[in-house]
Amino acid sequence: MEVVQSQRKSSSNNVIVSILPLYRSAPPLEVRLEDFEFFAIDRLRVLKGLSDGLCRGKKPEEMEKLVLDLWKANMRHPQAVEEVNKDIISHFVLRLVYCRTEELRKWFLSMETTLFRHRFRWGSSEAQRALMSEFKLPYKAVSNAEFESLKDKLGQVARSMGQTLAAADAIFYKVPFEEVPDLVAGRRVFIHKGHAYVAINQVVSLVVTQFRSYLSKALILTNRKWTSTIREQEKDRLTPIVEALCTSYLGPDYSQQQEFGEISIKDIDQVAKTSFPLCMRHLFEKVKEDHHLKHGGRMQLGLFLKGVGLKLDDALAFWKAEFAPKVSAERFDKEYAYNIRHNYGREGKRTDYTPYSCQKIISVTPGIGDHHGCPYRHFSEENLRAALVRMGVSSRAVEDVMDKVHNRHYQLACTLTFEAVHGSSCDAGINHPNQYFIDSQRVLQSKNGSVA
Repeated sequence: MEVVQSQRKSSSNNVIVSILPLYRSAPPLEVRLEDFEFFAIDRLRVLKGLSDGLCRGKKPEEMEKLVLDLWKANMRHPQAVEEVNKDIISHFVLRLVYCRTEELRKWFLSMETTLFRHRFRWGSSEAQRALMSEFKLPYKAVSNAEFESLKDKLGQVARSMGQTLAAADAIFYKVPFEEVPDLVAGRRVFIHKGHAYVAINQVVSLVVTQFRSYLSKALILTNRKWTSTIREQEKDRLTPIVEALCTSYLGPDYSQQQEFGEISIKDIDQVAKTSFPLCMRHLFEKVKEDHHLKHGGRMQLGLFLKGVGLKLDDALAFWKAEFAPKVSAERFDKEYAYNIRHNYGREGKRTDYTPYSCQKIISVTPGIGDHHGCPYRHFSEENLRAALVRMGVSSRAVEDVMDKVHNRHYQLACTLTFEAVHGSSCDAGINHPNQYFIDSQRVLQSKNGSVA
């Protein structure tokens, strides 16, 4: 797969017949640089949506619909050949992105394996058997005679799962039981003399095991190529894209507040109590308490306030008033006002800076005396519990939040906090502090008939 800046070439040799690629080798395609990134971002939306669904404990039937909807929304293409090419290209780009650390490899392996499992189920029996043959699985279907001798036992297992055993089209594979641990653990197979009898509608477990094993090894090999040659060779072109993709925020930038208009200084204390996420509420309380914030805190809170609709003049007035007990007006104008105007695109390169996403906030490392960052990641457990209680989160909800924190699902912890505070579900999950604010205002508006 060669990445070029000209248009991508394709030929009849690039037509891939298999509906579900096995990603064994990079496609012989030239890929435009913008497609290299855009295709990867589209697939990343699928994987992150899948991850969020799993972390929220969605039921199997809910996950099935979620994955299908995510795939249709992000990976479909009017031309079947181009859809397959996009599928393969995006996988190999993300394989490069997520091969670089053990933690990244673990997440990518888990999500791609889960996606493969769902997509395998979408195929027909013929397509599934074709994939089994591609993996060269050494399993043969149980003979009719053996099936008849075990039919009653197999039927009992089927009935225990609420299914029926249709003898006319029943196909079973006899495999060593240790190769299907998920089926054994779920008591979904009949085991006899060290072998599990796997129904055709369960062969996904066999195929997924093979896929996971192959992809795990491929990620290690990709990492070796990345560190030995690719990273240095592509340092001016692909490397910056690859290194940024794993922390890419994929939602709106919230640089301008459009839905609820502007907020003024007189409103800010009230909306901070009702609609600020914990990360911004903490910073807001600290600037009120200490009359100062270090640069990281000023950037995180300042851009958030810009995104929720605080005008430049009001922002200057807010920071100046809060800093007044410790910073003179002259010093403020000299040392702080420029950076505020800069964030609003009125100084320097005139860049209109955007508020920080959850991923960016989670990834920072606050130093001593800093108050920015993500409370769910950076607070001690004692401080986080106290902060949640001050927000009005119930004891039971606090335990649910802490469970997510212990498992490092920080955005889900914030989502559960939102739901506990507002008494309203947030199915999309919280991905941005400004999204939290907007969703909060929507809930309050629907409850009160006006924005709090």
